[in-house]
Amino acid sequence: MINRLFSQTIIFFCFLIASNVHAQDRSIQGKVTTFESIPLFGVEVQVKSTKQLVKTDSLGRFVVNCNNKDRLSFFAHGFNKQNVTLKEKTKFVAVNLHLKPGEKGKAYAIGYGHVLEEDKLSAITSLRDDHDNFSKYVDMYDLIEGRFSGVQVDGTQIIIRGRNNMGSTSSNAALIVIDGIVRDERTLSSLPPSTVKSIDILKDGGSAIYGASGANGVVLIETKKGGEE
Repeated sequence: MINRLFSQTIIFFCFLIASNVHAQDRSIQGKVTTFESIPLFGVEVQVKSTKQLVKTDSLGRFVVNCNNKDRLSFFAHGFNKQNVTLKEKTKFVAVNLHLKPGEKGKAYAIGYGHVLEEDKLSAITSLRDDHDNFSKYVDMYDLIEGRFSGVQVDGTQIIIRGRNNMGSTSSNAALIVIDGIVRDERTLSSLPPSTVKSIDILKDGGSAIYGASGANGVVLIETKKGGEE
């Protein structure tokens, strides 16, 4: 009886060990970017359960081993930290990190080599609600007009690069992206300034990642999430 009990105990512990090893063998791949498509190099990715720490490569890619239900933390100088809770069926994780407000965040991002200046950051002009109370403006056009160098408002169009010489049928309007989704002028017109967290104006090489649609520059707008004031 004792021998049987001892054998069952050994089998039980072997099962636990095997289960734990199997859980840790789960491999997760991922990619870390900023502004939706610019890969970030050297971002620290940490697994909560094992404290395993890896860094993204030059293309923003990484691979880690973790449990079925685990959490990954992403950290890079100049960017806001982000946590991602994994689901059992998750095999690939795509993370988009946001720059911290101000020129210091850009300087860290460039200085630590997370992103090359010529790729993006030199072409960005930013405005944050925590530096200027957006709620005092009548609408988004009132907010944008006169706040960014080289940016003009023409009716419901935002002109970043100035008028082109391709004829009156060619649009000069900048591309409008709100919370990562391309929107039209009607959406921008109905957006209350008090709900906006930040505005980034992309021009020159910075807007190239949006292809032909971003040829006239891009207005990136991030709205406040629940609980943010």
